Amino acid sequence: MAIEVRIPTILRMYTGGVSTVEVSGATIKDVLVDLEAHHPGIGERLIDIDGGLHRFVNVFLGDDDVRYLEGLETKVPDDAEIMIIPAVSGGLIP
Repeated sequence: MAIEVRIPTILRMYTGGVSTVEVSGATIKDVLVDLEAHHPGIGERLIDIDGGLHRFVNVFLGDDDVRYLEGLETKVPDDAEIMIIPAVSGGLIP
């Protein structure tokens, strides 16, 4: 079954401008590998040199941040929705 991945605006240059793509995979890692296979260049923006998620990238499976589940080894059910969300940093403005 297809897994829907929502792509943030900043990464849409890799998906031809589309905001949602369909990929496959049994785990988050598999999904990201398939995403890279279909949209070359996006993978290095998501995965760091050590094979983990970049510090400033959040990946949600439904409403859950995968870092608080099983990370890249989190199982992905059929018809799942995954959201890639760039982290926003900054502080309060006085």
